[in-house]
Amino acid sequence: MQKISSFPPIVNKNSKILILGSIPGIKSLEMQQYYAHPQNKFWKIIFEILNEEFTTNYQQRIEILEKHHIALWDVIDTCERKGSLDSEIRNEEANKIEELLQNFPNIKAIFCNGQKSHKNLLKILGKKFRLPIIVLPSTSPAHAGLSYFDKLKLWYIILEKLQ
Repeated sequence: MQKISSFPPIVNKNSKILILGSIPGIKSLEMQQYYAHPQNKFWKIIFEILNEEFTTNYQQRIEILEKHHIALWDVIDTCERKGSLDSEIRNEEANKIEELLQNFPNIKAIFCNGQKSHKNLLKILGKKFRLPIIVLPSTSPAHAGLSYFDKLKLWYIILEKLQ
């Protein structure tokens, strides 16, 4: 088991939505970038729904998120995990999601990238929370139950909350 920590949030005062993952996988930790695994479809989906030209440049990716008022973080601050699978996460400690939402009141909706982030978010926030929480299919290559195009169609809901 390896002790791992999440990255700082990508957020600013203009953020309208928050996308939450669980915690970075091995490739993301190596590269110190959200969703760095080449088989993870997060960036491809985001660029497609935002109608932006795809880039692998991480700084440009962050700028696109900021341009479209999207914040990004993980529900887990630290944990122990063997490999990159969410099912291997042990001894997890939560990120301070409530504090982030208080500090950035422009955030009007939360999107969970997969079931693990949703389950953990409900533990953190409880059932009676004021913002809409939408669960999206995981963009991880481990979640192969849906095709890329099926995932993409479901992720388009983000645009509704960015209006």
